[in-house]
Amino acid sequence: MRVTVLGAGTMGAGIAHAAATAGHEVALRDVEESYVEDGIADIADTLSEGVERGKVEPAEREAALDRITGTTDLAAAADGADLVIEAVPEDMDLKKDVLGEAEGHVAADAVLASNTSALSVTELASALDRPERLLGLHFFNPVHLMGLVEVVVAERTDGATLETARSFVDSLGKTAVEVRDSPGFASSRLGVALGAEAIRMYETGVASAADIDAAMELGYNHPMGPLKLTDVVGLDVRLDVLEHLREELGERFRPPQALKRKVRAGKLGRKTGEGFYVWEDGEAVRPADEAVRPADAASPDDDAGEER
Repeated sequence: MRVTVLGAGTMGAGIAHAAATAGHEVALRDVEESYVEDGIADIADTLSEGVERGKVEPAEREAALDRITGTTDLAAAADGADLVIEAVPEDMDLKKDVLGEAEGHVAADAVLASNTSALSVTELASALDRPERLLGLHFFNPVHLMGLVEVVVAERTDGATLETARSFVDSLGKTAVEVRDSPGFASSRLGVALGAEAIRMYETGVASAADIDAAMELGYNHPMGPLKLTDVVGLDVRLDVLEHLREELGERFRPPQALKRKVRAGKLGRKTGEGFYVWEDGEAVRPADEAVRPADAASPDDDAGEER
């Protein structure tokens, strides 16, 4: 299968990595040459780490990289594609524009997919001439390690599109979970709900970030606590998803003030070096600060007059 990935950031590069490792020919496209180069460099580094750990054979690394072609030309990237996966930032208009342009360069039977974690796939499809050929393929970070792909079926997704998507996910050695298109799907909706409650506990002084995370890691066998996971996902991403779910589903998804404050301060998690933890070389080295004391904590309604 020839796979085109639009967007060479963390998720796009991860998807390209997984597809190439599984034997697919991959075109990785972004709007700037430097973005494409950085994406391919990240893939090469991850594969090299796999070689060092004995998880990847040197020949497999080279073969995977040989299957990836980087470009800034969308028409060239989409030429001959069987599957186009959009992995650009979570902006509805941007995604519609990218998918609409890609549709004009692929065959009528090519499948289009969005890696959105929360936006309506049905609305994305409404901008296309062939909405039945679009669905959601929600991958998880880091893509090469995570075994789940959420397959989001839009209102007009047809059976052939779904079959192609499932076959592709199977080829990656991952498990497909099929969900109906609804706000936040299944994973994002549950994930941000847990993360938001953990942040509220942190900001009202229930426990420190490290202790909240330890409670879920040791008490519920989560591989990563909700606050550390928020840092990995990106605090800005979590805030955007919560704002979207609040608009769609109501006040129970109102973002906590501690999350808003950190985003306003540019403390976005691992990618900026600080969120709820301080990060060095991709590893959390210590909590960024202690939870506020209960006497100083803002009440849940203290932000009622703020702009939302």
